[in-house]
Amino acid sequence: MKKVTIYTDGACSGNPGPGGWGAVLMYGSLNREISGYSPATTNNRMELSAAIEAINVLKEPCAVDLYSDSSYLVNALNNGWLKRWTSNNWQTAAKKSVENIDLWQKLLPLLAFHQVNFHKVKGHSDNPYNNRCDALAREAIKRKS
Repeated sequence: MKKVTIYTDGACSGNPGPGGWGAVLMYGSLNREISGYSPATTNNRMELSAAIEAINVLKEPCAVDLYSDSSYLVNALNNGWLKRWTSNNWQTAAKKSVENIDLWQKLLPLLAFHQVNFHKVKGHSDNPYNNRCDALAREAIKRKS
């Protein structure tokens, strides 16, 4: 199984507002950058979109280490929130509808196809890959705004 490292980030100009996402995928000596834009969105949707779009690039099952500064994304996977939400018919512990169900439902089959480990990184810090993803996300917003 190929080992791939992915860094992702999402950004929003206003929350909600125009948003962008960016990702850096690394396999061996190969690096690939991708980004995207949404005219009306939230920061959490862009964080999720970055992860979905980056993992979706992979065409065969891979062992993925995904790094994100999004507590929302990383905690949902590492703390079992996503499993609980699916088993509770997309209800939170407070019996409210889970936000961004459409995106979580896009992520689930990707997680079944690939072996993905999520890692939290400090945002806007000294991590060059996280900073590059942030720049990609912000550039996507500027290009479209």
